[in-house]
Amino acid sequence: MNRWTGRADDFAEWLLHIKSNREIMVNVTHWETLPPRDARVSPLPSDLSPKLKAALQSRGIDSLYTHQREAYEAVRSGRHVVAVTPTASGKTLCYNLPVIQSLLENEEGRALYLFPTKALAQDQVAELQALADLMGSSIKTHTYDGDTPPTVRTAIRNAGHIVVTNPDMLHAAILPHHTKWVKLFENIKYIVIDEVHAYRGVFGSHVANVIRRLKRICAFYGSNPQFICASATIDNPGEHAERLIGEKVALIQNNGAPTGEKHIVFYNPPVVNVQLGIRRSSVLETQKLAGLLLKQGVQTIVFARSRVRVELLLTYLQELIRDKLDAKTIRGYRGGYLPKLRREIERGLRSGEIRGVVSTNALELGIDIGQLQACVLNGYPGTIASTWQQSGRAGRRQESSITFMVASSNPLDQYMIQNPDFFFNRPPERALIHPDNLLILIDHVKCAAYELPFKKGDVFGSESLEDMMEFLTEEKVLHRAGDRWYWMEQSFPAHNISLRSAAQENVIIIDRTNDNRVLGEVDRFSAPTLVHEEAIYIHEGVQYQVEKLDYPEKKAYVREVDVDYYTDANLAVELKVLHVDKEKVSGELLRQYGEVTVNAKATIFKKIRLRTHENIGSGPIHLPEEELHTSGYWFSFSEEAAARKSKNEMQFALLGIANVLVHIAPLYLMCDPFDIRVVPQVKAVHSQRPTIYFYDRYPGGIGLSERLFDVHDELLKRAQALIISCTCLSGCPACVGPIEEVGLLGKQQALDLLVEAGGRS
Repeated sequence: MNRWTGRADDFAEWLLHIKSNREIMVNVTHWETLPPRDARVSPLPSDLSPKLKAALQSRGIDSLYTHQREAYEAVRSGRHVVAVTPTASGKTLCYNLPVIQSLLENEEGRALYLFPTKALAQDQVAELQALADLMGSSIKTHTYDGDTPPTVRTAIRNAGHIVVTNPDMLHAAILPHHTKWVKLFENIKYIVIDEVHAYRGVFGSHVANVIRRLKRICAFYGSNPQFICASATIDNPGEHAERLIGEKVALIQNNGAPTGEKHIVFYNPPVVNVQLGIRRSSVLETQKLAGLLLKQGVQTIVFARSRVRVELLLTYLQELIRDKLDAKTIRGYRGGYLPKLRREIERGLRSGEIRGVVSTNALELGIDIGQLQACVLNGYPGTIASTWQQSGRAGRRQESSITFMVASSNPLDQYMIQNPDFFFNRPPERALIHPDNLLILIDHVKCAAYELPFKKGDVFGSESLEDMMEFLTEEKVLHRAGDRWYWMEQSFPAHNISLRSAAQENVIIIDRTNDNRVLGEVDRFSAPTLVHEEAIYIHEGVQYQVEKLDYPEKKAYVREVDVDYYTDANLAVELKVLHVDKEKVSGELLRQYGEVTVNAKATIFKKIRLRTHENIGSGPIHLPEEELHTSGYWFSFSEEAAARKSKNEMQFALLGIANVLVHIAPLYLMCDPFDIRVVPQVKAVHSQRPTIYFYDRYPGGIGLSERLFDVHDELLKRAQALIISCTCLSGCPACVGPIEEVGLLGKQQALDLLVEAGGRS
């Protein structure tokens, strides 16, 4: 067969080759073909500057897609806007056009662009600069981030018409030093926030408070900027944007962009043990499919759920294609890689020099990585929204593309792979933020007080500001004079507050093999399970063993090794209820929501052999316990239900139900499964009844467990349906968990308990 060149006839031939490959098709549970769609366009607006119109036409843009025109008109009429369309649909022009037009009309005007990552910001500056050059205009666009040299920073503050930055920089370097940015804040007309769907959970809750501080400083300098937001498809874009910016928005979702033919293929690895319901490893099946694509010359992106999987797949693929391609044409990409390495990989993808990339969701956002032709997802990405985002990285230039979603054995993957209607006919998930989480809010009240004093009657969020002022005055952080509160500490608070996690410090990974160079970093909550002593840490396909974790100093020291295994750690969790805020009785079940405290400790790690994934050893982990005060949702079974089962039977039943629920819960939450945790207790401390708890893995909670409290009935129905539909006999990783965990009768015990409780609701 010919190698695929990317032409339509080659693509059709290649599809036929796939469809005639019995070894692949026997595992395909669903093949969805989305037809191509023509563009729907509107003429260029009549009020566009001739210079801007000519620049657009020189780039082949003679008209706008309907959503671009609608966004332009809404912005020009003075409304705050959120444009919501799929990947590669030209959202950039929704904000660039009105901003550039406004700057051409008034060269004193200013705009601030916010992107969640540096890579996106750099893409945008290149795009804007190219447009300014074509117009021969003096509009100056600059990136202001941690990599900006100090000598350039002053020039940007004084002369930058468009300042492109990220929320972290705005929070820690711009707002606390607003007196150096008078020109920007006095003249700011627009604030652009791209990828607003990325601002959810803890990060989004922090960013909403940063925006409150930004608006407060703008008001101090006499400006009242308009917000232009852009988002990928989520279920509540208007509501989410309004919570993020604290303003009413016009929702633009009439997508006029064209798309090429798209093939979405659901692929379930074959069962290798029918009785135990064990399937062939999704990592090995992903390797097989991606290897087939790469060997045919198809430029391919592979997405994996975790850093470890990225590195495993990268290692396997580089070995697999060595006879056809140079191993360096397949690269890894994930958080923890240093910026210089990531920029090099992005350039290689655009030029076509890199033929394949294995990435975490770090490449899910709209960084320009050129035209990829195929996408392989190792496991369901966790949300419908993310699946479409990742799939959209292939076929970005209106050409045909194919996406394989390879299911793992976990219950969520198996539910999705067996219920394609749920995926194709259901709206994406809701983005949740909780800006008034007291721990997050009080941090930003401190930052805001440092930036400008508060006065009586001021508002910041929905909690009582005066109560917070009094608390901070007692703590000797603020000083009250008359009806004003002033900052009185030496240091500025933003420096110690991270927007990305509830824990303030990341753990730095230092390679002792090569002169103590910094390899990357992991967040504090992940460190005990990823970089404990003796852990195998994989970076760019190279294995490193952790020789020492200096937990107080937040440093992990590693050395390069060559071993045939990787490591996986266990976490022991104790949970106590502090306060009940909501409760509801359904038949034999009492469900509640409130405050909980969680004590978590990494206990042991397992060594798992590469390729066969068998357990070949284990060892203890000696690290301190972490305490977390957060919000939780839990439901308790009646004393009658407890009396009908022995303690052992109840333990297996609860564990089975918990194993299913923790994987199904993300269907209702726009979050990583890691953000929500589950703990079953045969005899709960607070009620003495069999109980299953969910808790938000962040101090104070961010609304995840509260949402699960609200969808409780549907959650349990789906869990019951998944257990019934699973073909295993006694339990397996795709439903209640393997027999070794839940016992020979675990599956039946879990189902009986759910039916008893649900049947009487």
